[in-house]
Amino acid sequence: MKTAEGWAPSAARLAREASIEVSCLEAGDILDGREFLRPGQKVYVSHLPRQTWDQTRQTCGRVAAAGFDPVPHVPVRLVESEQGLDEILRALRDAGAAELLLISGDYARPLGPYPAVLDVMRTGKLQEHGFTRVSIAGHPEGHPNVPSDEIRRAQIDKAAWGAAAGMQVTLVTQFFFEAAPFVEWARELRGADVHARLVAGLAGPASIRKLFGLAKRCGVGPSMRALSSRSGAMLKLLSERSPDLLLEELSRTTHCAPPLLDGIHLYSFGGFLRTAAWLCQAADAPREDVRVRGVC
Repeated sequence: MKTAEGWAPSAARLAREASIEVSCLEAGDILDGREFLRPGQKVYVSHLPRQTWDQTRQTCGRVAAAGFDPVPHVPVRLVESEQGLDEILRALRDAGAAELLLISGDYARPLGPYPAVLDVMRTGKLQEHGFTRVSIAGHPEGHPNVPSDEIRRAQIDKAAWGAAAGMQVTLVTQFFFEAAPFVEWARELRGADVHARLVAGLAGPASIRKLFGLAKRCGVGPSMRALSSRSGAMLKLLSERSPDLLLEELSRTTHCAPPLLDGIHLYSFGGFLRTAAWLCQAADAPREDVRVRGVC
């Protein structure tokens, strides 16, 4: 993990405090994650296609039983009714969740009355069921199906709602491969008086071939060039790429004023234990202070 020049102490702190993602298909690995993750660490529970709400609830229960803080994904377009929303929120609270990641979900039509995340926020149901924290999606490089201006406006509106409601709001970004898009996005939000937590999404260790495929499908923008520029020959497409360099880049933003980065989140893409092990190594490796200019 450690480069010849050393790592900034802020990079180790980001790794120690990072959140990570797990799917219901990896529920059997959650207990083993205690070897690598600290007690109370945030573990987001993804929502796969055709996944049931009960599978989400059960996985959250396993995360909580292992001593972690479960944060389930809730695609609001899959919520069929107001009563259904109450039932989902009640079940997730009972499973140990104190925070949700609300997303619209990539579904052409909503199954119920909630086409957008803000529609759920405005119901007051989160507060009724005891949720005091909420995560929402951030898109530094845009979205393949939604205009950039619309996305920015929605992010600002949701953050403003959270501030007015007295809730802690965290914007967790889609993954990217260079720091520049995140820095520009974060500056824009801070300039719009957004004080929500800004968390950078990083792709966990995976083959470059797999990352290319995921990036294209998820609408990752210009930062995708970092994959090709650093991959070298085509044979390296089969090699694994870890977010070491991006973590180092992002750690420099912790010294900016106003703060542009409040934490990092690791997408594991089905490799929960592998990503947890990488986080543990990144957090515990000996580091030196590295002075880098030109980020803030």
